[in-house]
Amino acid sequence: MNKFDVNCNNSIKLLGSKVIYIDPYEVVDALHDADYVFCTHSHYDHFSIEDIKKVMNSVTKIITVESSKEDAISLVGEKNVFIVKPNESYKIDELEFSTTYAYNVDKHFHPKSNGWVGFIIKLDGEKYFIAGDTDNIEELQGISADYAFLPVGGTFTMNYEEAADLANNIDAKIVVPTHYGSVAGSKTDGQSFKNLVKDKEVIDVLYIHDKM
Repeated sequence: MNKFDVNCNNSIKLLGSKVIYIDPYEVVDALHDADYVFCTHSHYDHFSIEDIKKVMNSVTKIITVESSKEDAISLVGEKNVFIVKPNESYKIDELEFSTTYAYNVDKHFHPKSNGWVGFIIKLDGEKYFIAGDTDNIEELQGISADYAFLPVGGTFTMNYEEAADLANNIDAKIVVPTHYGSVAGSKTDGQSFKNLVKDKEVIDVLYIHDKM
């Protein structure tokens, strides 16, 4: 069984002893199978009420940031909502994860002051780094994970050249370019990114599918 599923936005599904969605968006099949939903920030393509409804069930927990708190509570109730801040470590039930900074340096879309995040999630002995919407910022250098999901589309995040530079400066076995070819970026950005990444396996999400 594949360990993850992903589409060309930043919508990721981790598959293992728990089912975890990160930023579910353009979800096709309403499986209602989520144990946890992680949302990096409150933009419509990262905290999508319509799509969260397709994956949630009666025990789903939502992990998100302060700006999405009220919407999250409206979906799963206050006891199943956990609000996080950047650069912190957490444990919910038996699930361990930490947050990273995610912000723009020279754009106004994701200011550092918003407190939006990326995630490093530990599942079944492996670590998954989901960068969220961010530029190639100093706080991300040297991160260690088995899988790293990096936005490459530019406009709202780092572009493929900047993302490749980050990929080459973190300790990851497998790197997955995200957030291109739909909301932002060109459909060629994944391959362009892959051409610049050294000594790591790169999985180009557009060869999986456009929608989850």
